Amino acid sequence: MDHPELLTALIAFVVIATITPGGATTLAVASGAQHGFRRSITLIAGMAGGLCSLGAGSAIGLGTAIHTFPQIQMIMQGLGSAYLLWLAWMIARSGPPSATASERPSIGVAGGLLLLWLNPKAWTVVLAATAAFANLTASATSLAIIMGLAFGVAGAISLSVWCICGLLLSRLLRTERQWHAVNGLLAIALVLSIVPLWL
Repeated sequence: MDHPELLTALIAFVVIATITPGGATTLAVASGAQHGFRRSITLIAGMAGGLCSLGAGSAIGLGTAIHTFPQIQMIMQGLGSAYLLWLAWMIARSGPPSATASERPSIGVAGGLLLLWLNPKAWTVVLAATAAFANLTASATSLAIIMGLAFGVAGAISLSVWCICGLLLSRLLRTERQWHAVNGLLAIALVLSIVPLWL
């Protein structure tokens, strides 16, 4: 590693970027509330894997393709927004978790990967990190490994924290009306997370 002092700055950047509220964190809260932590692990793994692959991919040149062909970003933005709106609708319609709902798994690995790969905010954060910390090492392969691990590990930890918050929140909810209110607020938060993508 050519500049070890940059590693601390990268870790701080990645932790802040992954812990701040957004579409993925809102989904982690909703999954924790509806399914519990154990059955949300597949969703968390998918989203963390998505962040890991974005971090590694940006370091080996996927960012260049997006800048060269801006229509790719517009397509991703449209698909990602549509997916988040669909998830918000599903969350808004759900009430208290039933026995069957709490026993079945959350959205899953594929859904988590899709969410991150179609999320322009995630791409923006990862590309900004890659540009800012490109001097961390002279090797593109080493940079890809470092970026992938940093985003993957920080994402898994941050999303787990948000999921546990959702689980704790679920223990405070006693009535069906409370569940509908919280699910409605989570759905609104998910929709609001889309707005900055189009401004």
